[in-house]
Amino acid sequence: MDAVDVVPRSPRPLTAAAVSAPARLSSLDAFRGATIAAMVIVNNPGTWTAMYWPLEHAEWDGWTPTDLIFPFFLVIVGVSITLSRRTLNASSWRIVARGAVIVGCGLFMAGFPYFNPSHWRIPGVLFRIGLCYLAAAFAYRWTRGPRQVAWLLGASVVILIGYWLVLTRSGDLSPEGNIGAVIDRAVFGHHLWKDRWDPEGLLSTVPAVATTLFGVLGGIWLQTPYTLSKRIAWMAAAGVLLFAAGTAWDVSFPINKQLWTSSYVLLTAGAAALLLAACIQLIDVWHVTAWSAPLVTIGRNALTVFVVSGLVAKAMILATVGGESVQTIIYERGFASWIAEPKNASLAYALVFLAAMYALCELMRRRGIFLRA
Repeated sequence: MDAVDVVPRSPRPLTAAAVSAPARLSSLDAFRGATIAAMVIVNNPGTWTAMYWPLEHAEWDGWTPTDLIFPFFLVIVGVSITLSRRTLNASSWRIVARGAVIVGCGLFMAGFPYFNPSHWRIPGVLFRIGLCYLAAAFAYRWTRGPRQVAWLLGASVVILIGYWLVLTRSGDLSPEGNIGAVIDRAVFGHHLWKDRWDPEGLLSTVPAVATTLFGVLGGIWLQTPYTLSKRIAWMAAAGVLLFAAGTAWDVSFPINKQLWTSSYVLLTAGAAALLLAACIQLIDVWHVTAWSAPLVTIGRNALTVFVVSGLVAKAMILATVGGESVQTIIYERGFASWIAEPKNASLAYALVFLAAMYALCELMRRRGIFLRA
């Protein structure tokens, strides 16, 4: 999503003119770029049998750094909603169209390359992002006014508490026994990731909307007429508070990405706030930007990287030469034969894959091409 730069270079209070400045928020682009880069590395190892633990999802309860990636996307979507003129000035139909494009990209990736309806997974990452964008964008527009923050915060609290009650009092918290899986089987049949359940199902998308609303609240805070240092400090403080609240709630409602539990929402939203505050401090206050330039390039074409990386990886697995997939041939005869440690070889493959995606984004940047929903 587009973002408008509302963070000035100095800690002076913002004026109305400063709030509507048309430059991009580079720190948000860098955060988005870092998130999509992490996703590419996680999703494209040389082999799934040799991976360092931070690059793996938690098997069920608990979390690893990899489990922060998806909610970071949603927080970024929420922040972008408040800063993008394309959202603020768009008609309702245009917002619906943007959400539909995101969902459509996800469905296309799920069906590629055979597009066999009987084996088509319907829920997915972009499916959820599209739905969350729609819900958060309309919530932001419909609550405009002096009590907007109270409405959005109240809605987030109601969602998190309501989801906790529904999930813990209906069925159990197992993959197939939770109420969300029951709903998904009734709605989608076997068009699910695990046939009997899906981590991006309908019910667990509801708390994911709350994750996006926390991003909206962060975007609203960035536009308040306080000094930049105060906004960074309070965003970081909110991040610590949310992270601590999620950790505390984990005792009775486990942190679980697959179920997108309320404790997971709080913890990941807190982590996102802390990292976004750090990006703003580094880029917009200290002007340390050399490290962020490649990430900004990737972040400005994040949807392109998401779709292209997924399609290329899938094509390399499905295409075979002599009975072996192209991906296996490249990894085994290249990286694995040159690097003795399997985990290092697997990571090296992922890093080269990421470098190829960056090269594509850099080429697009030089030609002024930025593809967005």
